[in-house]
Amino acid sequence: MRAAPSRRRFLAYGVSLGGALVVACRATERPGRPSAPDAPQPPGAFRPNAWVRVGQDGRVTVTVGKSEMGQGVRTALPAIVADELGVEMAQVTVEQASPGPAFGELGTSGSRSLRTLWEPLRRAGAAAREVLIAAAAARWGAPAGECRGEQGAVVHGPTGRRLGYGELVAEASRLPVPEAPRLKPRRELRLVGRDLARVDGPAIVRGAATFSADVRVEGQAFAVVARCPVFGGKAARWSEAEARRVPGVLAVVPIGAGLAVVGATTWAAIAGRAALEPTIAWDEGPHREHGSADAWRELGRAHAGPVAWLGEGAAAAEAIGRAARRVRAEYAYPYQAHAPLEPRNATARVREGGCEIWAGTQGPNRLQEAAAKLLGVPADKVVVHVPLIGGSFGQKSEPAFALEAVEVSKAIGRPAQVLFTRQDDLHQGRFHPASLHRLEAGLDAAGRVVGLRQVAALTSPPLAFGQPMSDELLRGALSGAWDSPYDAAASAAGLAHVPLPAPVGPWRGVANVSHVFARECFVDEVALAAGEEPLAFRLRRLRSRAAFRGGRDQVEVDPARLAAALEAAARALGPPGAGAAGRGRGFACNVYDGHTYAALAIELAPGEGGRLAPWRVVCAVDAGVIVNPQGARAQIEGSVVWGLSALWSQITLRAGRVEQSTYADYPVLRLGEAPKVETLLLPSEAPPVGLGEPAVPLVAPAFLNALFAATGRRVRRLPLGAADVAWPAAGRR
Repeated sequence: MRAAPSRRRFLAYGVSLGGALVVACRATERPGRPSAPDAPQPPGAFRPNAWVRVGQDGRVTVTVGKSEMGQGVRTALPAIVADELGVEMAQVTVEQASPGPAFGELGTSGSRSLRTLWEPLRRAGAAAREVLIAAAAARWGAPAGECRGEQGAVVHGPTGRRLGYGELVAEASRLPVPEAPRLKPRRELRLVGRDLARVDGPAIVRGAATFSADVRVEGQAFAVVARCPVFGGKAARWSEAEARRVPGVLAVVPIGAGLAVVGATTWAAIAGRAALEPTIAWDEGPHREHGSADAWRELGRAHAGPVAWLGEGAAAAEAIGRAARRVRAEYAYPYQAHAPLEPRNATARVREGGCEIWAGTQGPNRLQEAAAKLLGVPADKVVVHVPLIGGSFGQKSEPAFALEAVEVSKAIGRPAQVLFTRQDDLHQGRFHPASLHRLEAGLDAAGRVVGLRQVAALTSPPLAFGQPMSDELLRGALSGAWDSPYDAAASAAGLAHVPLPAPVGPWRGVANVSHVFARECFVDEVALAAGEEPLAFRLRRLRSRAAFRGGRDQVEVDPARLAAALEAAARALGPPGAGAAGRGRGFACNVYDGHTYAALAIELAPGEGGRLAPWRVVCAVDAGVIVNPQGARAQIEGSVVWGLSALWSQITLRAGRVEQSTYADYPVLRLGEAPKVETLLLPSEAPPVGLGEPAVPLVAPAFLNALFAATGRRVRRLPLGAADVAWPAAGRR
């Protein structure tokens, strides 16, 4: 049995190329960078590293090179290919890519899927269409220019003759693939820009879809790991006797992360771990006394230490020093966990000379390389399958959780699935770093911003992972701070890296989340100091700013596009509620990674029991061509719910341990607490960019700016508490 639960064989690998046309419109080694040219192909087939395969039955298989974790890539990416090829989505079968020579980079992160694959997938579909048209034209003895591809067939315009794509596979397989196929004009695209139902939706609703935790392999055992509750600690000694007495426990296996208790069932493994844990003597290491108060003290001290700058640090400081008016503020953002609905898990089957892994991973290539290194085998001896992922938000981008399954399988000599419980997932994650931001601005007598500085003290994930300091690293670590879109005579952003014990990593919105939270709240404070209404202040500073370079790749940013998005959100929100006591409106906007222009407007109003709650939430985005509007709206709505949840959640530490364990003390927004979100997708002919993260950094500042407008209370530290605002999520705690 190769993989997948018996209820549905979801992943299809190793499909024969016989009787199929495969178009290799080269996968990328890096986003936007083509791999080496294809090798000569045998007659009638192309290399199987293709995006597109057309079968004799006329069905089109599209290979998806991104992990599906709820963002809809298994719908949007095939739609791009289908549109250029000229087939309906009903004719398309989706196949998930695995790492290999054809797919050197399958990582899914940073809202880059559509941005990096829009052109390659269009070329793949267009190339397949042109080859099929050439095959039909040759059979008819007609000029190819008189033919077109539509609805899965080639049509000869003058005569109306039709040949289905499946009928042309044999001839097409013998023809060369064009290097630069003609792409359809935008007006000819029929799927792009249309609401598309999720490819996996029906199977998910029926409970028939295969998520990572659903994988079953013949002979599979199950394991959970007893881990030291203190970061960096390890087991010094233990006794297996009590665990072995639990029915169904098969073994206790020391691995890098701790002690894996292996059972014939999940419940046996969990019960065995419960019996084992009282016998473990932990060497808690040097961080056993560390707590949240220590972390905040160290972050505060770091502002006096060395700071790595981007921008005009000295010039901005000098301008602020001689300004007619100075504004200063400090903002704090807590550790945050990912808390996806499906905790981390992976299944591995280690065999002589290699292994096979099933994992809901955002980085299958990294996992393949790491597993090969762990086992001492070539990378091509490790096969990685990527089922559906029940949420990740950055947590499943690192390979470590899946390597635990490889370790256990190797130790017991049979397939093994390692599962994290909810408590494991919260206690042993890589968190969004806690950060302390100090901002200062200088205004001249006319209210112009002459200097602006933002310094963040935090544990930077790239530096924590051992990357050397560089401007390129800083552009990522200071996203949303160094590339502020507002007009200022001199501006700079600085990073004070603090190597705290809590492990950190990417979180939905990555560095933008805390930097934009601090920046957009501070912009309101500066506006009030300048005597201007915050919305008008933003629009004025966006319109007066010339185009500039922003994002990790230093792409050109047009502040006028952001101003248009902000205006659209404000216009949709309408005028403030006349005479409505306790209401307040707040705004925030940002250019995410230099690509996605997003603005958020929130109006708070008294709700049930007088509690303030979002009365209206409007998000306007300019994200280029929208491939699937329905999917885009879902992404934005999910981002708003995610951001609202984070207003009340935090990870705290005591004696080196995470204090939160479940959704009871790490609250997430419930359905009944979620506001209606109005989404405006601004028309654009620019290439599509990401929507999975850009709205997240805007939620906290827009909410807090609305809170100030409603109550006069300026909140500069998250999470919110009862003293700040009473809302159902807070009351439930």
